[in-house]
Amino acid sequence: MSKGARAAGLRVLLTVDAVGGVWQYGLDLARGLSARGAVPVLALLGPAPSTAQRAEARAIAGATLIETGLPLDWLCDGPAPIRAAGAAIEALARDLRSDLVQLNMPTLAATPHAVPTVAVTHGCVSTWWRAARPGEPLDPQFGWHHDMMATGLRAADRLVAPTASYAALIARHYALPRAPQVVHNGRAPLGQPGALRDEVLTVGRLWDRVKRAELLDRVAARLAVPFSAAGAATGPHGEHIDLAHLHLLGQLDADALGQRLAARPVFVSAASFEPFGLAVLEAAGAGCALVLSDTEGFRELWDGAAVFVPGDNEDGYVRAIESVIGDAALRRRLGEAARRRAARYAPQAMADGMLAIYADLLGAAVPGGRIAA
Repeated sequence: MSKGARAAGLRVLLTVDAVGGVWQYGLDLARGLSARGAVPVLALLGPAPSTAQRAEARAIAGATLIETGLPLDWLCDGPAPIRAAGAAIEALARDLRSDLVQLNMPTLAATPHAVPTVAVTHGCVSTWWRAARPGEPLDPQFGWHHDMMATGLRAADRLVAPTASYAALIARHYALPRAPQVVHNGRAPLGQPGALRDEVLTVGRLWDRVKRAELLDRVAARLAVPFSAAGAATGPHGEHIDLAHLHLLGQLDADALGQRLAARPVFVSAASFEPFGLAVLEAAGAGCALVLSDTEGFRELWDGAAVFVPGDNEDGYVRAIESVIGDAALRRRLGEAARRRAARYAPQAMADGMLAIYADLLGAAVPGGRIAA
């Protein structure tokens, strides 16, 4: 399907959740699909969205938000609720006469689906565990999730991952016959850049140990400039992290984050596990200089447009941040390189990539002409 492909009347059911990056991914994809003439329905799983999130979803032309009340797999203690959720999504797809379902939680595909199914893996408990607890076997209480993920990945009609590095990891970890197809995430710039301010910013689930917030807290204590952190310090299972030196901003909506990024702070992510990293893309789109952990995924996306620090090297992060803050010309060059690279990862490019996979799944000649090149 060409870049200018259209999908007039194509009915797509997308599962989303309001807890992490899948929410923003789903909304941006729905906008892109609508722009091509598709009719997306966002089926929300997990906790209820905020008032602002709900309003943002309902503002997407041609899209519908359905709050299902169904659970998220990583908040469950066993497989039964997810089997039931998979059956409920299948029934909803049939009731809505959906042409296909995009499951942004592949465990849902473990329940048989008659409607054509695309599963997108944005992360999973098992691969997260490997990064969070290197060398430790997966806790047996999560064995059901591993098994259900493996079944879902094999049962889906098409598999997608947001980076080639994560696609390869998933293929190895679950011994898949082939790696998922790759469609990079997309995000539009959140606003216009303003005057540079000497400050540092990180964004993410601070309670999540793979984000290495404790490391960044120690780094913040050694810097002469403010280091702020946006995101939750308490997780849905009661996880909590105490941070003494980072300036905590709490959860920021897109407008508030856009205002922060307008000052083009040096943006830092020390994450040891990041299948894509939408927050990094948002910072890059604003022209922020990037200081990132040296992982395969970040190298794939940002090599040549960021400073990389290996492992959990506290001294390395301090040196990298100070070198960028202390050299305005370098900071501007890095920020411009990040901004140019971010332009590759546009929402419409993501939507067109997914439409190409839909077309391959459904066939170029769909009854009724639902997908046309």
